[in-house]
Amino acid sequence: MIDTECHMRHGVLRGSGRDGPCLEDDVMTTKWTAEEIPALHGRTFVITGANSGLGLEAARLLAGKGGHVVMTARSRVKGEAAVARVGQDVPGASLELRTLDLADLDSVRAFAKGLHDDAVGIDVLINNAGVMMTPQQTTKQGFEMQFGTNHLGHFALTGLLLDLLAGRPDPRVVTVSSTFHKQGSIDFDDLMRTKGYNPNAAYAQSKLANLLFGLELQRRLTAAGSPVRSLMAHPGYSATNLQFAGPTGWRKAIMHIGNPLFAQKPAIGALPEVRAAVAADVEGGQYYGCPKVMETRGHPELVQPSRRAQDQELAVRLWEESEKLTGVVYPI
Repeated sequence: MIDTECHMRHGVLRGSGRDGPCLEDDVMTTKWTAEEIPALHGRTFVITGANSGLGLEAARLLAGKGGHVVMTARSRVKGEAAVARVGQDVPGASLELRTLDLADLDSVRAFAKGLHDDAVGIDVLINNAGVMMTPQQTTKQGFEMQFGTNHLGHFALTGLLLDLLAGRPDPRVVTVSSTFHKQGSIDFDDLMRTKGYNPNAAYAQSKLANLLFGLELQRRLTAAGSPVRSLMAHPGYSATNLQFAGPTGWRKAIMHIGNPLFAQKPAIGALPEVRAAVAADVEGGQYYGCPKVMETRGHPELVQPSRRAQDQELAVRLWEESEKLTGVVYPI
């Protein structure tokens, strides 16, 4: 690995002044593990898509350190099973289940209203849920499924919950993206990919949108003097049901072959979003991922978004379009 590659891997976004060391992978600095998670008593975490995969692992880790975790799921039955699993692994865990379907903005609004009605203070919102490489289909409101779920659902949810975060100590929003964002582009002429639909391109667009959103959110929070911080994370190549729930045909066959051979355990893949959610040394606008083997595996470190993800004009245009599509206008 040459020095410039090292700098790109460990450099800190937004000029924080703390560039990471240029070291080979096998002499990296101390790994950030679950042991680094601080005590979380009195802090409340909302995790979307917490019934399986990375969301379930994150819930287990946060509850294990005393955090109160609001686990969300589309299916109450699956959600109840997930809560039971975490409760079994973490005796005495503080958990609650609320249903949320990010592919339905009515569900997003009802979920947000429920938290407001119950006066739930949120310390950290983890925008974790997602769908991957699905066949061409639409959300309830007619949006392309991946863009509508992965980006628009979380865009609306975050805007509707921002006031519940603002009054808390050290409030954060963590949005989960993917290394696929590097292949993505935002097609404003056909955001819903109605022409020549390609599952991979639609997924990459949604993951690029996640990063554009997370970075623009931090810019707006900073400009408004808000205490809320926006961070991003990606799980590398982690073995979850995401790879099987969406893809079909040859894409699904590849996942069946690749997962056992190359994917890391979801307990490792969940660490970047958990580090972004709880570590004391993180800063708004940072992006945590798995730094090894083309960012497919490893314990969480700072990684670099693509240049396109850092395009502020693109981010502003996407933000304005997202407000129009969702009807959610941010109070900042």
